[in-house]
Amino acid sequence: MHDDLSHLPVKQQDELQRAVRILMEEFEKAIMLGNQAWKRRGKILKVILFGSYARSDWVDEPENGYQSDFDLLIIVSHEKLTDIAEFWYVGEDRILRDPEIDRQVNIIVHDLSDVNQALRRGEYFWADIVRDGIVLYELPNHPLAAPVPVSKYDALQMAQRYFEKYLKSADNWLRMAKLALQEGPEDRDWQNKAAFNLHQATETVYACFLLTKTFYFPRSHNIKFLRSLSEGKEQRLIEAWPQGTKLDRRRFELLKRAYVEARYSPNYNISIEDLDALFTSVKRLRDIAAKLCEERISELSRS
Repeated sequence: MHDDLSHLPVKQQDELQRAVRILMEEFEKAIMLGNQAWKRRGKILKVILFGSYARSDWVDEPENGYQSDFDLLIIVSHEKLTDIAEFWYVGEDRILRDPEIDRQVNIIVHDLSDVNQALRRGEYFWADIVRDGIVLYELPNHPLAAPVPVSKYDALQMAQRYFEKYLKSADNWLRMAKLALQEGPEDRDWQNKAAFNLHQATETVYACFLLTKTFYFPRSHNIKFLRSLSEGKEQRLIEAWPQGTKLDRRRFELLKRAYVEARYSPNYNISIEDLDALFTSVKRLRDIAAKLCEERISELSRS
Protein backbone atom coordinates (compact mmCIF):
# COMPACT_ATOMS: atom_id res chain seq x y z
CA MET A 1 0.00 0.00 0.00
CA HIS A 2 0.95 3.64 -0.37
CA ASP A 3 0.43 6.77 1.70
CA ASP A 4 0.82 9.48 -0.95
CA LEU A 5 -2.10 11.47 -2.37
CA SER A 6 -0.01 13.71 -4.60
CA HIS A 7 -1.57 12.17 -7.72
CA LEU A 8 -4.91 13.75 -6.75
CA PRO A 9 -5.93 17.38 -7.27
CA VAL A 10 -5.73 19.48 -4.12
CA LYS A 11 -9.53 19.73 -3.96
CA GLN A 12 -9.95 15.95 -3.77
CA GLN A 13 -7.14 15.69 -1.21
CA ASP A 14 -8.92 18.25 0.96
CA GLU A 15 -12.25 16.45 0.59
CA LEU A 16 -10.71 13.14 1.65
CA GLN A 17 -9.06 14.67 4.70
CA ARG A 18 -12.33 16.31 5.68
CA ALA A 19 -14.30 13.08 5.23
CA VAL A 20 -11.83 11.11 7.36
CA ARG A 21 -11.94 13.77 10.08
CA ILE A 22 -15.74 13.65 10.18
CA LEU A 23 -15.82 9.85 10.38
CA MET A 24 -13.30 9.83 13.21
CA GLU A 25 -15.12 12.56 15.14
CA GLU A 26 -18.45 10.77 14.96
CA PHE A 27 -16.89 7.40 15.82
CA GLU A 28 -15.37 8.91 18.97
CA LYS A 29 -18.77 10.27 19.96
CA ALA A 30 -20.41 6.90 19.34
CA ILE A 31 -18.04 4.98 21.64
CA MET A 32 -17.68 7.69 24.29
CA LEU A 33 -20.31 6.38 26.70
CA GLY A 34 -19.72 2.69 26.15
CA ASN A 35 -19.72 0.38 29.17
CA GLN A 36 -18.36 -2.71 27.43
CA ALA A 37 -14.57 -2.91 27.13
CA TRP A 38 -14.68 -3.56 23.37
CA LYS A 39 -16.69 -0.38 22.89
CA ARG A 40 -14.96 1.84 25.43
CA ARG A 41 -11.53 0.89 24.06
CA GLY A 42 -12.67 0.80 20.44
CA LYS A 43 -10.19 2.06 17.88
CA ILE A 44 -10.05 2.91 14.22
CA LEU A 45 -6.92 1.06 13.16
CA LYS A 46 -6.75 2.12 9.52
CA VAL A 47 -8.57 4.19 6.93
CA ILE A 48 -7.64 3.18 3.39
CA LEU A 49 -8.65 4.76 0.10
CA PHE A 50 -9.30 2.15 -2.58
CA GLY A 51 -10.96 2.08 -5.98
CA SER A 52 -10.58 4.55 -8.82
CA TYR A 53 -9.09 7.41 -6.80
CA ALA A 54 -6.40 5.09 -5.49
CA ARG A 55 -5.70 3.64 -8.95
CA SER A 56 -5.76 7.05 -10.72
CA ASP A 57 -8.52 6.10 -13.17
CA TRP A 58 -11.32 8.18 -11.65
CA VAL A 59 -13.85 10.18 -13.67
CA ASP A 60 -14.87 13.69 -12.59
CA GLU A 61 -17.55 14.82 -15.06
CA PRO A 62 -20.63 15.79 -13.02
CA GLU A 63 -21.92 17.86 -15.93
CA ASN A 64 -22.20 14.62 -17.96
CA GLY A 65 -23.84 12.69 -15.14
CA TYR A 66 -20.79 10.69 -14.11
CA GLN A 67 -18.47 11.30 -11.18
CA SER A 68 -16.43 8.63 -9.44
CA ASP A 69 -17.04 8.11 -5.73
CA PHE A 70 -14.51 7.97 -2.95
CA ASP A 71 -14.30 4.40 -1.59
CA LEU A 72 -12.95 4.04 1.94
CA LEU A 73 -12.13 0.89 3.91
CA ILE A 74 -12.25 1.45 7.66
CA ILE A 75 -10.57 -1.22 9.77
CA VAL A 76 -11.56 -1.30 13.45
CA SER A 77 -10.47 -3.14 16.57
CA HIS A 78 -13.60 -5.23 17.16
CA GLU A 79 -16.21 -6.88 14.95
CA LYS A 80 -19.10 -5.19 16.80
CA LEU A 81 -17.71 -1.77 15.82
CA THR A 82 -18.60 -2.52 12.18
CA ASP A 83 -22.31 -1.87 12.85
CA ILE A 84 -23.14 0.94 10.42
CA ALA A 85 -26.32 2.07 12.18
CA GLU A 86 -24.66 2.38 15.59
CA PHE A 87 -21.22 3.75 14.75
CA TRP A 88 -21.10 5.12 11.20
CA TYR A 89 -24.49 6.39 10.06
CA VAL A 90 -24.13 9.87 11.57
CA GLY A 91 -20.70 10.34 10.04
CA GLU A 92 -21.96 9.21 6.63
CA ASP A 93 -24.90 11.59 6.89
CA ARG A 94 -22.66 14.52 7.86
CA ILE A 95 -20.43 13.84 4.86
CA LEU A 96 -23.44 13.59 2.55
CA ARG A 97 -24.65 17.01 3.68
CA ASP A 98 -21.24 18.71 3.83
CA PRO A 99 -21.07 21.46 1.17
CA GLU A 100 -17.28 21.16 1.03
CA ILE A 101 -17.37 17.52 -0.13
CA ASP A 102 -18.54 17.40 -3.73
CA ARG A 103 -18.72 13.65 -4.37
CA GLN A 104 -20.22 10.55 -2.81
CA VAL A 105 -18.17 8.89 -0.08
CA ASN A 106 -18.74 5.14 0.31
CA ILE A 107 -17.43 3.25 3.32
CA ILE A 108 -17.00 -0.40 4.16
CA VAL A 109 -16.11 -1.30 7.75
CA HIS A 110 -14.39 -4.51 8.86
CA ASP A 111 -12.42 -5.57 11.88
CA LEU A 112 -8.73 -6.41 11.51
CA SER A 113 -9.20 -10.13 12.14
CA ASP A 114 -11.82 -10.36 9.38
CA VAL A 115 -9.59 -8.57 6.86
CA ASN A 116 -6.55 -10.68 7.68
CA GLN A 117 -8.52 -13.92 7.41
CA ALA A 118 -9.77 -12.82 3.97
CA LEU A 119 -6.20 -12.03 2.89
CA ARG A 120 -5.05 -15.48 4.03
CA ARG A 121 -7.93 -17.04 2.05
CA GLY A 122 -6.62 -15.31 -1.05
CA GLU A 123 -9.71 -13.18 -1.78
CA TYR A 124 -8.87 -10.95 -4.73
CA PHE A 125 -10.74 -7.90 -3.45
CA TRP A 126 -8.48 -7.60 -0.42
CA ALA A 127 -5.29 -8.40 -2.31
CA ASP A 128 -6.15 -5.55 -4.70
CA ILE A 129 -6.53 -3.16 -1.76
CA VAL A 130 -3.14 -4.19 -0.37
CA ARG A 131 -1.63 -3.63 -3.82
CA ASP A 132 -3.36 -0.37 -4.79
CA GLY A 133 -4.76 1.15 -1.59
CA ILE A 134 -3.61 4.43 -0.07
CA VAL A 135 -3.43 4.70 3.70
CA LEU A 136 -5.12 7.89 4.92
CA TYR A 137 -4.79 7.06 8.62
CA GLU A 138 -3.35 4.21 10.64
CA LEU A 139 -2.53 3.30 14.20
CA PRO A 140 0.94 1.73 14.46
CA ASN A 141 1.54 -1.95 15.15
CA HIS A 142 -1.58 -3.35 13.51
CA PRO A 143 -0.24 -4.86 10.27
CA LEU A 144 -2.26 -6.49 7.54
CA ALA A 145 -1.47 -10.09 6.69
CA ALA A 146 0.43 -10.85 3.53
CA PRO A 147 -2.01 -11.95 0.80
CA VAL A 148 -1.91 -15.71 0.17
CA PRO A 149 -2.67 -16.68 -3.45
CA VAL A 150 -5.75 -18.89 -3.74
CA SER A 151 -5.20 -22.11 -5.65
CA LYS A 152 -6.37 -22.13 -9.27
CA TYR A 153 -8.72 -25.01 -8.59
CA ASP A 154 -10.33 -23.34 -5.58
CA ALA A 155 -10.64 -20.02 -7.40
CA LEU A 156 -12.43 -21.65 -10.31
CA GLN A 157 -14.76 -23.63 -8.06
CA MET A 158 -15.69 -20.57 -6.00
CA ALA A 159 -16.27 -18.40 -9.06
CA GLN A 160 -18.53 -21.01 -10.67
CA ARG A 161 -20.57 -21.47 -7.49
CA TYR A 162 -21.08 -17.74 -7.01
CA PHE A 163 -22.00 -17.24 -10.66
CA GLU A 164 -24.58 -20.02 -10.79
CA LYS A 165 -26.19 -19.15 -7.45
CA TYR A 166 -26.51 -15.41 -7.90
CA LEU A 167 -27.39 -15.35 -11.59
CA LYS A 168 -30.29 -17.72 -10.88
CA SER A 169 -31.40 -15.49 -8.01
CA ALA A 170 -31.19 -12.36 -10.17
CA ASP A 171 -33.26 -14.05 -12.88
CA ASN A 172 -35.91 -14.96 -10.33
CA TRP A 173 -36.11 -11.35 -9.10
CA LEU A 174 -36.53 -10.24 -12.72
CA ARG A 175 -39.32 -12.78 -13.24
CA MET A 176 -41.14 -11.45 -10.19
CA ALA A 177 -40.66 -7.87 -11.41
CA LYS A 178 -42.13 -8.81 -14.79
CA LEU A 179 -45.14 -10.42 -13.11
CA ALA A 180 -45.70 -7.30 -11.01
CA LEU A 181 -45.47 -5.12 -14.12
CA GLN A 182 -48.04 -7.28 -15.89
CA GLU A 183 -50.40 -7.08 -12.93
CA GLY A 184 -49.94 -3.43 -12.15
CA PRO A 185 -50.59 -0.96 -15.01
CA GLU A 186 -53.27 0.69 -12.84
CA ASP A 187 -52.30 -0.65 -9.43
CA ARG A 188 -49.83 1.30 -7.32
CA ASP A 189 -49.17 -1.60 -4.97
CA TRP A 190 -48.07 -3.80 -7.86
CA GLN A 191 -45.97 -0.93 -9.24
CA ASN A 192 -44.17 -0.61 -5.92
CA LYS A 193 -43.60 -4.35 -5.82
CA ALA A 194 -42.13 -4.17 -9.32
CA ALA A 195 -39.77 -1.40 -8.20
CA PHE A 196 -38.64 -3.39 -5.14
CA ASN A 197 -38.07 -6.54 -7.20
CA LEU A 198 -36.05 -4.55 -9.75
CA HIS A 199 -33.93 -3.15 -6.94
CA GLN A 200 -33.31 -6.67 -5.64
CA ALA A 201 -32.49 -7.91 -9.12
CA THR A 202 -29.95 -5.08 -9.50
CA GLU A 203 -28.38 -5.76 -6.11
CA THR A 204 -28.14 -9.46 -6.90
CA VAL A 205 -26.56 -8.88 -10.33
CA TYR A 206 -23.87 -6.78 -8.69
CA ALA A 207 -23.39 -9.49 -6.06
CA CYS A 208 -23.01 -12.04 -8.86
CA PHE A 209 -20.39 -9.94 -10.61
CA LEU A 210 -18.39 -8.90 -7.54
CA LEU A 211 -18.34 -12.34 -5.94
CA THR A 212 -17.37 -14.06 -9.19
CA LYS A 213 -14.72 -11.45 -9.90
CA THR A 214 -13.33 -10.67 -6.43
CA PHE A 215 -14.92 -13.15 -3.95
CA TYR A 216 -16.22 -10.17 -1.94
CA PHE A 217 -19.56 -8.40 -1.61
CA PRO A 218 -20.12 -5.57 0.90
CA ARG A 219 -22.95 -5.66 3.39
CA SER A 220 -24.92 -2.97 1.60
CA HIS A 221 -28.24 -2.54 -0.16
CA ASN A 222 -27.14 0.79 -1.65
CA ILE A 223 -27.10 0.05 -5.37
CA LYS A 224 -25.34 3.33 -6.13
CA PHE A 225 -22.42 2.13 -4.01
CA LEU A 226 -22.57 -1.37 -5.52
CA ARG A 227 -22.67 0.18 -8.98
CA SER A 228 -19.62 2.34 -8.23
CA LEU A 229 -17.71 -0.63 -6.81
CA SER A 230 -18.59 -2.84 -9.77
CA GLU A 231 -17.95 -0.27 -12.48
CA GLY A 232 -14.60 0.42 -10.84
CA LYS A 233 -13.72 -3.21 -11.59
CA GLU A 234 -15.22 -3.29 -15.10
CA GLN A 235 -16.24 -0.23 -17.10
CA ARG A 236 -18.37 -2.25 -19.53
CA LEU A 237 -21.02 -2.32 -16.80
CA ILE A 238 -21.53 1.42 -17.33
CA GLU A 239 -23.33 0.59 -20.59
CA ALA A 240 -26.33 -0.77 -18.68
CA TRP A 241 -27.50 2.59 -17.40
CA PRO A 242 -28.44 5.53 -19.63
CA GLN A 243 -27.17 8.67 -17.92
CA GLY A 244 -27.31 11.39 -20.54
CA THR A 245 -30.44 13.10 -19.22
CA LYS A 246 -31.95 14.14 -15.90
CA LEU A 247 -34.74 11.62 -16.55
CA ASP A 248 -32.22 8.77 -16.75
CA ARG A 249 -30.57 9.85 -13.50
CA ARG A 250 -33.94 10.35 -11.79
CA ARG A 251 -34.99 6.82 -12.71
CA PHE A 252 -31.86 5.30 -11.20
CA GLU A 253 -32.47 7.33 -8.04
CA LEU A 254 -36.03 5.97 -7.90
CA LEU A 255 -34.62 2.46 -8.16
CA LYS A 256 -32.09 3.15 -5.41
CA ARG A 257 -34.84 4.43 -3.10
CA ALA A 258 -37.11 1.46 -3.83
CA TYR A 259 -35.42 -0.85 -1.32
CA VAL A 260 -37.04 1.01 1.57
CA GLU A 261 -39.56 3.44 0.13
CA ALA A 262 -41.38 1.12 -2.28
CA ARG A 263 -42.30 -1.00 0.74
CA TYR A 264 -42.86 1.55 3.46
CA SER A 265 -43.36 5.10 2.18
CA PRO A 266 -46.83 6.31 1.17
CA ASN A 267 -45.12 9.05 -0.84
CA TYR A 268 -43.12 6.78 -3.13
CA ASN A 269 -44.42 7.09 -6.67
CA ILE A 270 -43.06 5.46 -9.82
CA SER A 271 -44.77 5.31 -13.21
CA ILE A 272 -45.19 2.37 -15.54
CA GLU A 273 -42.98 4.23 -18.04
CA ASP A 274 -40.24 4.50 -15.41
CA LEU A 275 -40.59 0.83 -14.52
CA ASP A 276 -40.47 -0.30 -18.15
CA ALA A 277 -37.29 1.72 -18.73
CA LEU A 278 -35.71 0.39 -15.55
CA PHE A 279 -36.64 -3.20 -16.40
CA THR A 280 -34.82 -2.80 -19.72
CA SER A 281 -31.74 -1.41 -17.96
CA VAL A 282 -31.65 -4.10 -15.28
CA LYS A 283 -32.03 -6.82 -17.89
CA ARG A 284 -29.18 -5.25 -19.87
CA LEU A 285 -27.09 -5.10 -16.69
CA ARG A 286 -27.83 -8.78 -16.08
CA ASP A 287 -26.71 -9.75 -19.58
CA ILE A 288 -23.50 -7.70 -19.45
CA ALA A 289 -22.62 -9.04 -15.99
CA ALA A 290 -23.31 -12.63 -17.05
CA LYS A 291 -20.96 -12.25 -20.01
CA LEU A 292 -18.25 -10.74 -17.82
CA CYS A 293 -18.61 -13.53 -15.27
CA GLU A 294 -18.39 -16.16 -18.00
CA GLU A 295 -15.23 -14.46 -19.27
CA ARG A 296 -13.79 -14.53 -15.76
CA ILE A 297 -14.56 -18.22 -15.30
CA SER A 298 -13.05 -19.01 -18.68
CA GLU A 299 -9.93 -17.05 -17.72
CA LEU A 300 -9.62 -18.96 -14.45
CA SER A 301 -10.07 -22.29 -16.22
CA ARG A 302 -7.16 -21.47 -18.54
CA SER A 303 -4.77 -20.19 -15.88
